[in-house]
Amino acid sequence: MRYFLQLSYFGKNFCGWQRQENAISVQVVLEEKLSILLSDKLEIVGCGRTDAGVHAHEYFAHFDTEKKIASDFLYRLNAILPTDIAVQRIIPVSEQAHARFDATARTYKYFIHTAKNPFIEEQSFFWNKNIDLDKMNRCLQKLLGEHDFSAFEKKGSDNKTSVCVLTTAYWQATESGYVFTITANRFLRNMVRRMTAALLQVGNGTLDEQIVIDAVLEKKALDVRVAVPAKGLFLWMIEYDFLS
Repeated sequence: MRYFLQLSYFGKNFCGWQRQENAISVQVVLEEKLSILLSDKLEIVGCGRTDAGVHAHEYFAHFDTEKKIASDFLYRLNAILPTDIAVQRIIPVSEQAHARFDATARTYKYFIHTAKNPFIEEQSFFWNKNIDLDKMNRCLQKLLGEHDFSAFEKKGSDNKTSVCVLTTAYWQATESGYVFTITANRFLRNMVRRMTAALLQVGNGTLDEQIVIDAVLEKKALDVRVAVPAKGLFLWMIEYDFLS
């Protein structure tokens, strides 16, 4: 039987979702706890990778087991998981359902605060420069659609293609600062953080918006001088046709 897990995690103490040598990942912790409860060595397939320090407001993964899932299984699983991982649902699905390949859209949010605030420091990036949201959003509108986003891809990535379909992207003001929301069918390694950095430069006038547009539409070089940390980034939502 195949099951989907819907979960969330606070990424500070993890090397990301994906299993890595000599580091603690969310995948490894979940596999360990599930294997204990089911008395069976399990492997979990996630909906995608997240980098070290990135958080997940919503994440999906699947696993297979022939063991019976008891009515109190969700409670027991959360009881032995660390406090920075929480599972909200365990969903029986078809044997063909796949957490990664069946996802139709992924949404990320990047949070920025503009006044020093110790209570959100681990989940937001402190940036106190003035920015022009209209200019940033105008730039993003030119990038919607299917394009090669390799200008924002970390060097050395092994993707077969750098083409993504960007369906939604916008900045908005919040009570504490700003949030960048972006939705696409897939994302490249470091893509959201590099886009965030470039757009902050556009917003404060240190980078011309046309340079960013040309980097995608004309595949021209892009020099981004701002580095935004992982702590402000959340994988926010994953969409599937068969889940509600």
